[in-house]
Amino acid sequence: MQTIAAKDGIDSYLIDAGNMKGGHAEQLFIPESDVEVAAILGDANSSGTPVTVSGARTGTVGGAVPFGGIIVSLERLNRIRSIDRDAMRAVVEPGVILADLQRAAEADGLFYPPDPTEWSCQIGGNVATNASGARSFKYGSTRDFVERIEILLADGDKLSLRRGDAFADADGKIELVTASGTKITARVPTYRRPNVRKNVSGYYNAAPLDAIDLFIGSEGTLGVITEVELRLLPKPESFFSGIVFFRDEADLLGFVDDARSLAFAARRDRSRPSQIDATLIEYFDSNALRFIAEKFPETPDGMAGAIFFEQETTAADEDALLAAWNDLLERHRADIDRSWFTTTEADRERMRAFRHSLPVSVNERVVRNKQKKIGTDMAVPDETFRGFLKYQRELLEASRIDHVIFGHIGDCHLHANLLPRDEDEAVRARHLYGRLIAQSIMLGGCISAEHGIGKLKSRYLYVMMGERYLNEMAELKRTFDPKAILGRGNMIDERYL
Repeated sequence: MQTIAAKDGIDSYLIDAGNMKGGHAEQLFIPESDVEVAAILGDANSSGTPVTVSGARTGTVGGAVPFGGIIVSLERLNRIRSIDRDAMRAVVEPGVILADLQRAAEADGLFYPPDPTEWSCQIGGNVATNASGARSFKYGSTRDFVERIEILLADGDKLSLRRGDAFADADGKIELVTASGTKITARVPTYRRPNVRKNVSGYYNAAPLDAIDLFIGSEGTLGVITEVELRLLPKPESFFSGIVFFRDEADLLGFVDDARSLAFAARRDRSRPSQIDATLIEYFDSNALRFIAEKFPETPDGMAGAIFFEQETTAADEDALLAAWNDLLERHRADIDRSWFTTTEADRERMRAFRHSLPVSVNERVVRNKQKKIGTDMAVPDETFRGFLKYQRELLEASRIDHVIFGHIGDCHLHANLLPRDEDEAVRARHLYGRLIAQSIMLGGCISAEHGIGKLKSRYLYVMMGERYLNEMAELKRTFDPKAILGRGNMIDERYL
């Protein structure tokens, strides 16, 4: 195990992709086994020292940024322990890079669907934040693929949880037994979750609640993940992908509505062959297309927006599916002649590069402006989505602050990135963000659909949850971490602890 004191230089461990300032810590520990992690936690718990768990630090909400105490980096717990082709399962340590797992699975003819934008993230971080991405439209989030986890609690004791083994009772009480024989009784928060497709705002509390789901998405506040067993799927035979441009926003939104409805119908009735069933439906507004054109000059001018979609195909149904998509696009007046389509792996990767070029161009603009971007991560119910998008667009256009709107329109979950040019615009951008938060809550949505709460959004979680439910979250945390040493400041403001 490597131990580094703050004075020896641990600057790169004091920040994540959210660029939250002011991070500091006394020591950095880089253990190589769960035994070493348990020893670190035991010592920290005895002394009441705060512990911040660090992975690839690709998060955007300050969850890995420490404010005192010690850092425990899991980067060397990075082994893929096994991939079982017959059982379609993978067992990995938390420091495994997502792209490495996906490549290893594909080498065995398998497929791990969760697809966050940042492929250099680590599996432990994905589980801790219940990461999702474009393919969540069909496959769901990380939670849907976690079958078992091993967790070290704040005192170093171990919990092993397998999906289906332990549930909350009708009163919301869960009883668990640790490796040392300690019995833990926890109460699940009672808030009602918003009726949205994606939500990582607070502890998970669906009914009936599987105990494993308390820890998935808990952002390092309840325990430290040391091993994960993941469900895999057979690798799809092939894909049909398209980046489709629209001159009229109404046509684009009508296309999305129909593509979404057809996908849901296909999943309800698998008996009919050759049905439209997109794995992803991604949106780019006109401003986003202008940014992307910096990297892809072949992007056509004068478009209201674009949709990137993907459909799994087989040799038997490919022609029928291509015809079905073509009919749908013609019905909604897509500019088919200037749109891009492919069934080859190489061109599909170029389309994915098109999608990923947007955050690169945005970040380059941020560097030039010497200001932080303000990025939204809200999701709203299907029936309020169009109204929220209209409100968001009108608000941002009236502000005259540079911005782009893009993301997971299939899940009614878009990202607006505001790019202030100076301090005055930065202040106004933060006020606009607050107004968008309030509007999403008023419409029955959530404040964070996939990036989590961390430290940057904890005050907005208060707006969404209120005093009562934050106290219930704090009570749950104290059950597993009585001294509140883990992930201090993440999700729950310290005054509640």
